[in-house]
Formats: sequence, C-alpha cells, structure tokens
Amino acid sequence: MARYDSSLQSQNPISQAQNSEKTAHHAVTQAQSHPSQQLIEQANTAVERAERALEQAQSSENELAVQQTAELLAEDREALQSLTPSDEA
Repeated sequence: MARYDSSLQSQNPISQAQNSEKTAHHAVTQAQSHPSQQLIEQANTAVERAERALEQAQSSENELAVQQTAELLAEDREALQSLTPSDEA
C-alpha cells in the first residue's frame, strides 16, 4: 500500500476526536470574537460533537493523545461557558 489513504485516517477514533476538537476550538474562537447567540450555539454543538468523538476514542491505546485532546476540549468548554451573547434583546 504505497499510496496514503486519507479515508483510513478519517476512520481512526483518535483522529476523529482531534479533528472534532480543532473544529470546536475554531467555533469557540469565532464565538469569542463575535458573541452572538447563533455562534455560541454553534460552538456549543461543536464542543458536544467533539466530546462524543472523544468518548469513542477513550478505548484507544494512545492514552497520551486522548488526554491531550481532552485537555484542549476542556479549555474550549471553559471558554465557551464564559461567553454571553452580545445581541441579547
């Protein structure tokens, strides 16, 4: 198998968790920059998805990767919880 198959990586639970965390981090950063109700909700959804992906990766033998991803996700969750919408009526 000389050719790199990206579909194999996308099926790896650790890679899925890491990618989900990156997506969640981006969503949280966007919500921090523009704290609208919509962006906060989108960030919350992204964090919840990343948490589910991390749960799937918990059985992985790569405990360090799981732990690092969990720590980053915890930071994202904490940052998200500190946000309040700026466009409240």
